[in-house]
Amino acid sequence: MSEPGERMDETSENLRFFKVILSSIADGVFTVDSNRTITSFNPAAEKITGVPATKAIGRRCFEVFHSDICERGCFLEKTMKTGVVAIDQPVNIINSSGDKIPISISTAILRDDKGNILGAVETFRDLSTIEHLRKELKKNYSFEDIISKSPLIHKLFAILPDIAESESTVLIQGPSGSGKELFARAIHNLSPRKEGGYVIIDCGTLPTQLFESELFGYMKGAFTDAKHDKVGKLKGAERGTVFFDEIGELPLSTQVKLLRLLQQREYEPLGSNDSVSADIRIVAATNKDLRGLVAQGKFRDDLYFRLAVVKFDLPPLRDRREDIPYLVEHFIQKNNARRGKNIVSVSPEVMGILMRYDFLGNVRELENIIEYGFVVCRGSIIQKDHLPVELINVAGDTDSSRQSNITPVTQAIDEESHIREALAKCGNNQTRAARELGMHRTTLWRKMKQYGINPN
Repeated sequence: MSEPGERMDETSENLRFFKVILSSIADGVFTVDSNRTITSFNPAAEKITGVPATKAIGRRCFEVFHSDICERGCFLEKTMKTGVVAIDQPVNIINSSGDKIPISISTAILRDDKGNILGAVETFRDLSTIEHLRKELKKNYSFEDIISKSPLIHKLFAILPDIAESESTVLIQGPSGSGKELFARAIHNLSPRKEGGYVIIDCGTLPTQLFESELFGYMKGAFTDAKHDKVGKLKGAERGTVFFDEIGELPLSTQVKLLRLLQQREYEPLGSNDSVSADIRIVAATNKDLRGLVAQGKFRDDLYFRLAVVKFDLPPLRDRREDIPYLVEHFIQKNNARRGKNIVSVSPEVMGILMRYDFLGNVRELENIIEYGFVVCRGSIIQKDHLPVELINVAGDTDSSRQSNITPVTQAIDEESHIREALAKCGNNQTRAARELGMHRTTLWRKMKQYGINPN
């Protein structure tokens, strides 16, 4: 049986242990007694609220947090009364400077050894950065040069703020011209490293023998023509991001060099025995199946898994045809600004051809088609005659094909407009709107999802 002195020593040791834990975690943590008076307040809570622990302890929690739920439904109070815990509930608080801070909170009951309620504990996480990034991505259907109404792309939009916020290595897979570089640049621009450099390494065009010297640099005398020191491209990305485009093109001999960089975050310039640390974020892209290359022995498996910490795939344009009218409009505006023209749109016939075309070159090919139209068009509407000859040949030139080509886009644009008008007319009642449109309610729901129409 333990002596009283031993039990007191054990209790003191446990208290010191828990204080160390509370001081080291990034989430804010505070405890309250049964009257919601704060009894402890960790350093992260001080940082997020701007209130020192000495001023928080002994005060009621709503006097410190000024949350939007303090008066209409405190989660801590509900937890103590009902025993039901809150998990990651989003709320807003006002910090010591008067700024509104979005946080997520979780609560739990504190009990003594006999099960009596002593109070409650709340943990909270600052969501300011994540919320800012999400707002940046919710401007219409675009951010930066990425234009999309496709649910496939919007799923990526939803997770992109979190990817950008992290320091994880990212691998973007997708066919040529699908926008991999745009996503890579967006990750950099929305990340904490946005003030640092952004360097593109095109693995498909960089000769094998120059890869190491271009990337890492070299010292004077490292080889015959090395008459002076040269800084590598990595130095330009310090505290920023390096984008390795077409990473699947790297030969095995240079993959080893990149693996060391990923593993140790350091490198040696040619001719130097001293390692240089690299404070960089790495994003890579490929139009190849890297897993398939690994199976064929053409790509290192250890490098693949180092690259694919966060991995996502971009779909080809043919799998998101609903984006084509919006992309066409975007490229028209872009070329008008660049070329000083005033082209209004493409003709319905041209739009029909574009909606039917499979775009092996994806978004990049569509942009090139519109740019070609700008070069040869002297009016305000890009007509069929202003399209590249090979596109017209592929699309066909019969009256029946022209009619079938016009139908999809006019349906897509007109149908969305009619659905929105019907919903507005019927007060967003989907049953009445479906009756108004002459379609089944399930069909209406599916089309609303297709066009990104909010049911509320």
